[in-house]
Parts: sequence; C-alpha cells; structure tokens
Amino acid sequence: MSCARTQKWRVTLEDDDLSFDTIDAGAATGPVGAASAATGRGAMTVSVPAPSGHSLLDAVLASLDDDKAEDVVHIDLRGKSEMGDYMVIATGRSTRQVTAMAEKLVDRVKLSHGVLSRVEGRETGDWVLIDAGDVIVHLFRPEVRDFYQLEKMWMPGGHAGGHTAMPTPSGSMADKPA
Repeated sequence: MSCARTQKWRVTLEDDDLSFDTIDAGAATGPVGAASAATGRGAMTVSVPAPSGHSLLDAVLASLDDDKAEDVVHIDLRGKSEMGDYMVIATGRSTRQVTAMAEKLVDRVKLSHGVLSRVEGRETGDWVLIDAGDVIVHLFRPEVRDFYQLEKMWMPGGHAGGHTAMPTPSGSMADKPA
C-alpha cells in the first residue's frame, strides 16, 4: 500500500478559521488561489504527497508514547491485508484516557502528516478505532482489550509472520523479528 500518491486538498480561510478538505481526483477545483473579494473568503487547492506508512506509524507511536499508552503493539500488515500497512493496538487506563489519546492522535496526525482519520467508538471510550489510512489504530480500556484479544487474530500463538510483541526502550510493546 505504500506507494507514491498525491492527495489534493482544498484549504479554506473563513473568519480566521482555516479548514482542510480532501478533493476527489476527478473533481473540478477551480483556479488555484481563487478568492471571493466580496466575502473575504479564499480557497486554494494544494497537492501534497501522501505520507509513507512507516513515517505515519512513527508519528502514531510517538503520540501514544507521549500520552502514556500502555502495552503498545504494532503489527506489520504489509502483504497480509489490503486494509493498511500497520495495525497498532494500545491500552488506556480509563475511558477518559482512551478518548483523550484518540483525539490527540487524530489531531497530531492531521497536523504532522495531513491525514484525515476516520474514528469509531469515541463516544464510549471503551474501544476506539482510528483509520489513518496506512495505519489502523485500536485503543482499548484494559478489560475490553482482554475480552476481545484482538492481537490473537493477527498474531496467532504470539507470532505473526515472524514477529512477536516485545517491549520497546520506552517500556511499551512493539513487534520485533523473532
């Protein structure tokens, strides 16, 4: 999935609010930098190279480390699934921490890589799924993670394609060649 892609963005400034929207490749976008003098609104279309899956993974892991996520595991999905290049699974101590980690992660990935993530489960904070394109993130409360044991689907018997969960220098978990 990690290939050279370009994504088009529409950047709009309205009343001191800057917003970003993705644009379909075939959509008519109008002239670059077009602005309406009558309204004071402006729109600009920008082409930005899509981030690599690995740089996005690094940003996700750094964000989770900053927010004190526990038992962080990342699984290499390249060649195993078309849904993404990596899956990250992490635990927060409470629904409040899980929700806060999800919100900060989505914001950080948007700011650092221009990736608009889709989020499910933010309202309850038991299990939050974040689809950031090449990196899929699952954030759990401990009891919910223990119940679903999502790692076992991707790491049968503690192994997934020669990878096992190992502690990283920060004390979180990451996959490491076996």
